[in-house]
Amino acid sequence: MTGTNQHNMDTKGRLAIPAKLREELGDVFYVTIGPDPCLTIYSDASWNRLTEKFDQLPYSKARALRPLFSNAVKCEPDSQGRILIPQKLRDYAHLKKDVSIIGVSSRAEIWDTESWLEQERKELESGNMLSAMEELDF
Repeated sequence: MTGTNQHNMDTKGRLAIPAKLREELGDVFYVTIGPDPCLTIYSDASWNRLTEKFDQLPYSKARALRPLFSNAVKCEPDSQGRILIPQKLRDYAHLKKDVSIIGVSSRAEIWDTESWLEQERKELESGNMLSAMEELDF
């Protein structure tokens, strides 16, 4: 998944997922908290891979991921391609009206647009991208 899409979330917490992204995610996908102040979207297949890996962890490590699973919601877009983001998740990611949905390889993230622009600026200025690309032999 790639690209950035900017959308408006309505007052009820409904967010339209772009058609191209819905094609990549499939009819059912999962939204949960991310390690950054954003939400992460996993396709059903990616979610299943994640849970399989989780099931292999010892309890002492697995318990650290309880919030990831306890805050996950299974999503099936309505006829207009919208999903409902629960208030607790909106609060976690500081989502208001202006939202950016970004592709991040095998997943997508939902950010408050202002927060995303600041995060992107910091990442571009930090030199972390160059370091990561070198690690991937780019």
